Amino acid sequence: MRARFQELDWRATPLGELVLRRRWDPVFDREVHEIKLNDEFLMSSLFTVAEVELGRLALAGLAAGPLDVVVGGLGLGCTAQSVLANPDVRRLVVVDALGEVIEWHERGLIPAGAELTADPRCGLVQGDFFAMVRTGAEFDPASKPEGLWHAIVVDIDHSPRHHLHPSNADLYEPAGLRRLADRLRPGGVFALWSNDPPDEEFTAALSKVFADVRAEIVRFDNPLQQREANATIYLATTASVR
Repeated sequence: MRARFQELDWRATPLGELVLRRRWDPVFDREVHEIKLNDEFLMSSLFTVAEVELGRLALAGLAAGPLDVVVGGLGLGCTAQSVLANPDVRRLVVVDALGEVIEWHERGLIPAGAELTADPRCGLVQGDFFAMVRTGAEFDPASKPEGLWHAIVVDIDHSPRHHLHPSNADLYEPAGLRRLADRLRPGGVFALWSNDPPDEEFTAALSKVFADVRAEIVRFDNPLQQREANATIYLATTASVR
């Protein structure tokens, strides 16, 4: 008999109480993994459509050839898996501030962990993504100098206006976005997940830095609330020639 609810791990972190739990959902008739920070759900395997689309859309417009990609935010690994599903990906670095989440993947407590840790293209790095962008630090300190990236994909904050930590706010201003764009190759893509509808002010900030900007709405069914839910994916591309 399946356990209806199981707390797989609990940790005290600088951001608060972090919990990984597994439960059986009778509505969906399947096992569900969830990550909570304090009283907020960071991630649920019930709803991963937007996270998968984030990885797919980030790479969809890039020319064929070996791709080097950074993902900010590991979570349940869905975006990283989506990126690795593209056979052109040569290298993926996934940065997460919480070493506990990386450890859960390495221990196999999260289903995606086995795939991510076994793929030689993928490296999991503990670090503050926002601080790395702010200071120009290497995304993977253990590697040789990385050069520029084809895509930087971010799923950390709830939206450009709702942050997990106040210090994250500077990334969403033109100066922060410019620092991020400087890490991308010509024609490179910055992709961002948001739980809010498209934000005109943030889109305008992106347009000050990137050559091409659009916001894609991803819709998916939410049987728990008996309604259609949606998320926004921002896609910003640097100029082909600088």
